Amino acid sequence: MSRRPASSIVASPLLVGATTLIVVVVSILLAVQANSGLPFVPTYDVNAELPGGSNLIVGNEVRWGGFQIGIIDDIRPATRQRGATRSIAVVSMKLDKAVEPLATDTVVRVRPRSALGLKYIDIKPGNGPESFAAGATIPLKNSVKPIELDEYFGLFDREFRRNQQRVLEGYGNAFAGRGVSINQTIDDLVPFLTHLEPVMRALNDPTTRLARFWRQSRDFAAQVAPVARTYAQLFVDMADVFEALSLRPERLRQTIERGAPTLEQGIRSFPIQRPFLADTEELMRRMGPVADEMRVSLPPTARALRVGAPVLLRAPTLYHETEDVFRALDETASNPATLLALRNLDDLLDVATPLVEHVAPYQTVCSYWNYYWNALGEHASENVPGGTAQRVLLLSDNRTQDNRWSSTEADRPGDIPEGQRFDGTDPAGDPLVAVHSGAYSPAVDSQGRADCRVGQTGYLAGPVVPDGRYPPSRDPNEGGGSHVVRSTTVPGGVRHGGTYKSRELGIDSIEDVP
Repeated sequence: MSRRPASSIVASPLLVGATTLIVVVVSILLAVQANSGLPFVPTYDVNAELPGGSNLIVGNEVRWGGFQIGIIDDIRPATRQRGATRSIAVVSMKLDKAVEPLATDTVVRVRPRSALGLKYIDIKPGNGPESFAAGATIPLKNSVKPIELDEYFGLFDREFRRNQQRVLEGYGNAFAGRGVSINQTIDDLVPFLTHLEPVMRALNDPTTRLARFWRQSRDFAAQVAPVARTYAQLFVDMADVFEALSLRPERLRQTIERGAPTLEQGIRSFPIQRPFLADTEELMRRMGPVADEMRVSLPPTARALRVGAPVLLRAPTLYHETEDVFRALDETASNPATLLALRNLDDLLDVATPLVEHVAPYQTVCSYWNYYWNALGEHASENVPGGTAQRVLLLSDNRTQDNRWSSTEADRPGDIPEGQRFDGTDPAGDPLVAVHSGAYSPAVDSQGRADCRVGQTGYLAGPVVPDGRYPPSRDPNEGGGSHVVRSTTVPGGVRHGGTYKSRELGIDSIEDVP
């Protein structure tokens, strides 16, 4: 009897037990990971947005053409905002590297694997030039909502089945009771289809232009839609006409009898009319642009005629009054004093032209005339006791300020002591005054550009006294020296531009005046 060598692995019970334990652990691990893919195997991971979960579970298969290419790793809900908020499902899939990459036009749908409710995801690959990278999400537009079997069979409820039975019973009774009529109908279909064949061949002929007939029918329906009520009334009136015709059946019979010769005459004359109809078709084709233009032009023309009609009714009165005007002009031209008046007017223009040329820039560019009367009107409308004289003469004066306007002992121009606000008051509560004599200046510069100062910028705070007899002084005993302005030129030679309104109208020079 032989004995095992002492060096064999099975000679050690400890090694045998350890090996058995490792095999069991690995088997359990592989069984647990079976639904998540084998470990250490590279995968192509992508997500997909679905209209709903459709009873999918983690571990369901992902197939391509009936072959499994991966599994579902995760399912989670999400929402999408498209008009109204809707709920969707986002599935994470682990796919074989062999299918990488999927084109961006790939279609994803959920399909049933069995009648018991087991589902899988079916992928229909696309052929677009772009593809999904690993980790990308296939959008919802690439997903197809499946038709669930339970929803389909749920339609066949008791009421649906009862109504279906009634329909089948009604059809059965209808066909069973009319067997002879059905046979006669089938027999009559033979000549009907025989005559129908040339009709359909004619309709199928491109020269028939059947497509244009349907387009014209659509246009006709669109034109009839606004007058649908009137069109409905037409059928009511036609009913009255047909009722009237039924009251005279003999006359109607005579009319029908005369229809046959009329149609025979039409058959003979229609071939002769074909050239005329062809020319008419060409005329209508060329009139198409004219009709389109009339469609645009007629509404304004109709409005003009509607407005002009009352005006034309008053035209005779205008003509009579115009006759009187021309008669008066004739009498004026015949009067010797008219020539003298025209000569005096010529002299007036010669004298006024320099004045107008001088005033024109101030008014057209700076609108000084309007600013003057606007300020004067506001000044004269102040609601204070004492009347206009006080408002005009005393508004800018006070009783205690040194070198004020009304003082006869002033030794320098009126000014405000240094350190006081320009809009302050003296100890008696009267407003302080300062000399500002540089308000007016040319309205335009040498190039004709606007250089307005009054009405937009106010006065400078000062002091500005170039070459003045009384320069500003910082000595409080002399009265101040903070706000005196005796210059007509703004320091720095900056051009002021136009007033507020001329800037709004885009007037920056004489050339811009309309």
